Amino acid sequence: MGEGSVLENSDAIPFHIIFTDLDGTLLDHDTYAWQGAEPALELCKALKIPVILVSSKTRAEMEAIRREMSISDPFIVENGGGIFFSVKDFETPPINSAPVDGKEGLRELAIGLPYARLTKELQGIRKEFGLNLKGFSDMSIDEIIQFTGLDPKSAGLAAKREFDEPFLISGDPLQSEKIIITAAKQRGLSVTTGGRFFHLQGDNDKGQAMEMVISWYEKRHGKKVTSIALGDSPNDFPMLEIADYPVLVRSKRDFPLLRESIPHLIVSRGMGPTGWNAAVLEILETRTAF
Repeated sequence: MGEGSVLENSDAIPFHIIFTDLDGTLLDHDTYAWQGAEPALELCKALKIPVILVSSKTRAEMEAIRREMSISDPFIVENGGGIFFSVKDFETPPINSAPVDGKEGLRELAIGLPYARLTKELQGIRKEFGLNLKGFSDMSIDEIIQFTGLDPKSAGLAAKREFDEPFLISGDPLQSEKIIITAAKQRGLSVTTGGRFFHLQGDNDKGQAMEMVISWYEKRHGKKVTSIALGDSPNDFPMLEIADYPVLVRSKRDFPLLRESIPHLIVSRGMGPTGWNAAVLEILETRTAF
């Protein structure tokens, strides 16, 4: 079925929302390019399907990416630490959301813990167990560039963190990770793994934030939402576990046990934005009843 036939039948399409990770998923892992996904993104815009960006990236980073992609839908930052949306998205703002200073028309629902507490707790864990950990708060802009491959401007935006502390482990990462996870849990925190870094955060994740956004749209439209979620790393798994159409975007890493917890998992044939593009087009064109 071609793109034209999808558009001709657009009135019959159930209300879908796409939730997508960025690095290694909608963005190329190495170049951060997204243009390989442009055909599917344009189709989503034509069909008025919200594309919710869900990332470990900061608000500052994601605002720049949304402008470049011409996406205006709500977005979820720093592994579910906060949800940002325009007042135009919802006539009645979600409970506990608040206006964002200096950003007219933008509101925020903070879910995660303040960044200052996370950096303090990481320092405490490092000192208590004698671990060789390096958090974003310990890095200069040049070091962030070195570890991420970002340009200087983007690295500066990545440093503007609010709810999540990325960190690296030197030495034996497997042994250290077990210690850090236990220590974080004792402090009421959690540790997850992204494409490049470990992340220290509160008791929040991408799946929890995704469920909140789904509930907002269901209330707004008065009907059940059909969710599509795409990701490539363990910090994306909470999204995939609750999605109607969960897509693991292929990467250099393998997660053979994931299908046991998500039997209906879809694995993309390609990597990064080209894999994202093909998977989204296939779901919208062949897995939806018209």
